[in-house]
Amino acid sequence: MSCISDPIADMLTRMRNAINAGHVKVDIPSSKMKMAIAKILKDEGFIKNFKLIDDNKQKTLRIYLKYSADNQPAIIQMKRISTPGRRVYIKAEDLKPVYNNMGIMILSTSKGIITNKAAKQLNVGGEALCEIL
Repeated sequence: MSCISDPIADMLTRMRNAINAGHVKVDIPSSKMKMAIAKILKDEGFIKNFKLIDDNKQKTLRIYLKYSADNQPAIIQMKRISTPGRRVYIKAEDLKPVYNNMGIMILSTSKGIITNKAAKQLNVGGEALCEIL
């Protein structure tokens, strides 16, 4: 068992690898933050669905990836912004649309894990976790 220093980057990498391999689903070790990110991805239409699988050890988050009719993935690019070694914080007034509102930025704020659009409406800033396009 290896120690993962950046679990969100691990989640994004597992999803990216599954998309590149053409898989329908991907299993990821679960946490509250990963569940919140998966919920945002589902609400924004980047994944089909997700569910929590309860084994006797750590719970597993199963994410069902979304593809178009001609097998093009819904997620084109995933980029980690803030890392454990370099935290990136954004003020509410500095929030900009991601790729002309085609993509989203996921932020960790005092109001929870939310998108850049919701953070702009609530007028809160926070730590920029990742960008999804």
